[in-house]
This record gives sequence, structure tokens and C-alpha cells, in this order.
Amino acid sequence: MLWHDLKRAVHTRHPKNIVELKQYCKAEWSKVPPDRCAGPICNYRKRLVKVISLLCEKRSRTTNLCSLFSQGLVYNVFSEGKSLRDDDVLQNLPVGTTATIYFKDLGPQVGWTMVFLAEYLGPLFIYLLFYFRAPYIYSHQDVFTSSPYSVVTLACACHTCHYIKRLIEAIFVHRFSHGTMPLRTIVRNCVYYWAFSAWLAFYINHPLYTPPSYGDMQVNYALAIFVLCELGNFSIHVALNNLKAEGGPKCRRFPHPTKNPFTWLFFFVSCPNYTYEVGAWASFSVMTQCLPVALFTFLAFIQMTIWAKGKHKTYSREFKDYPHLRMPIIPLLL
Repeated sequence: MLWHDLKRAVHTRHPKNIVELKQYCKAEWSKVPPDRCAGPICNYRKRLVKVISLLCEKRSRTTNLCSLFSQGLVYNVFSEGKSLRDDDVLQNLPVGTTATIYFKDLGPQVGWTMVFLAEYLGPLFIYLLFYFRAPYIYSHQDVFTSSPYSVVTLACACHTCHYIKRLIEAIFVHRFSHGTMPLRTIVRNCVYYWAFSAWLAFYINHPLYTPPSYGDMQVNYALAIFVLCELGNFSIHVALNNLKAEGGPKCRRFPHPTKNPFTWLFFFVSCPNYTYEVGAWASFSVMTQCLPVALFTFLAFIQMTIWAKGKHKTYSREFKDYPHLRMPIIPLLL
């Protein structure tokens, strides 16, 4: 009604040209009391959400992806930078009396639980195909045979338990700050995990595979470190989940060590879950003495270091009392 009243007020003055039209518009707009504008501003987000829902409903008439790929639209008051959060209030944003809302269509989206199921179920079953030596992988005489070395069986058990743990965490433990991931990203991630799983499984379960140089001693020590790192990684994820559950979605706190000894690594690093993850894959590399596993560990370490540095920087910037002793991923070094 505000614009309707303004249009009617200008129309009664009968402007004769564009100059008078601008002049009368400014004059009538200056007569509008601020309280008159408060209502539309307060309801602005609600009306935006309604418009987006109508667009989504319109899209669903031609495709069924709307219900699967939700939250594919973000908005901002700046042409660049991070998008606005769901709890941002328009009056609190650094804008003047007028603001331009920039919408960005992120394309098809997939929920994070579905993302992890797709990423982790693939490696789990792909590795087992190589372990049981399914047809068309190795030579015909090696189909459904087994390796004589116990390290091959241990490696299969470790790899399987690792991804089962990840699936359990994805379903029951993790809490995600962002509801979805772009579909194109999940395709890239699946290719990465599935391809590496097939590559390292091919060599570890190959009929010509030879055990590590130092025999059972190398395997047993690496196995012990692997189990400890897996327990540590799970403990950190549970601690992070409890931190978010206690504080709520709007309460920002940085993690602290708990009574669980595996969480004491928080004294030294900001992201001990990545530290334990790298430790698990490094020990798996030593256990199998396999070059593809070592390469996968190295690439994972680079990526997790990037994530850890970003998280560490966010903690240091957001919390003034953040411990200075903590490093991103490696205690006292990196």
C-alpha cells in the first residue's frame, strides 16, 4: 500500500514532464513518516522467503528435483563475499536506507548425510571387490582366491572399519553448519574417493603383492597406531558434536579438552580430528608398504592442512582468548 499511496499522491499533482515527476516523487516521499516504512522492512525477509518458495514450487511442476535439492538459492547485499545467514536481520546489515539484494542460484543441492553416504559406501564395497578378487579384476586363475599373507586381511579389516566408522559418524554424530552441497561437488568427491580406493585395493590385494620389509613387527606397530588414531578421530568428532549440542546453533565456542584422553590433543592443535585422520592413513601406509596408499595419505594431508589452517584462522579471529599454543594440525610445527 505504501507505493500505491505514493503513486496516487504524485498523480494528484499532475506532473507535466520528467523533471516535475522526479520533483514531486521526492517531495511526496519526504512526507512519508519513518514508522510507515518499518512494517515493510520487518516483513521483508518473510516476503523474500515466500517468493523463493513460490519459485521452487513453480520449478517442481517441471522437475521433481526441488524436494531433493533444497536450499539451492543464497542471497547477499553485496555482489561479492559470503552469503547471508538464515538468522541475519536486514536492519543490522551495513547498508543505508536502500539495498540491492543479490541472488545466486547454486544449482542442484544434496544433503550432507547423502553426500557422505555416497562418498563412503563406494570405497567400502569397491575395496571388498578387490579383496575377494571378483572376476575381471585379476587373471582368470586368481578369481575368488585369497592372499596367503595375513597383512592383506588386516588391511581389508582396517579399511572396512574405517569407512564403517565414517558412515556411523555421518548418520549419528556429525552436525552440519551448511545444509547441502552442490551436486557437481559430490560427483568430484566420489570420483576422488572411489578411484583412490580402487587403485590402492588393486595393489594391496594383487596376487603378486609382497608383505612389508620388516614383517610382523612393522605390521603390528602400524596396526596399533592405526587403531589409536581411529579411536582418537572418533572421540574428537563426538566431542565436537557435544559442543554444538550444548551451546546450540547460535552459541559460538571453541573446543576444549575433556576427560577423554584422546581429546587432550586440543591442547596443541585446533583440528585434532585431522591429525588423527592423517595418522591413521600414515600408519596404514606403513602397514601395507604400498605406494598408492602413501600418495593418497600425502594428498589427504595437504587438503586437511588447508582446512585446518582455515579453521584455526577463524578461531583466532573470532575468539580473543584462543590459546596461542595451538597449531592448526601438527603440534608445535604446522
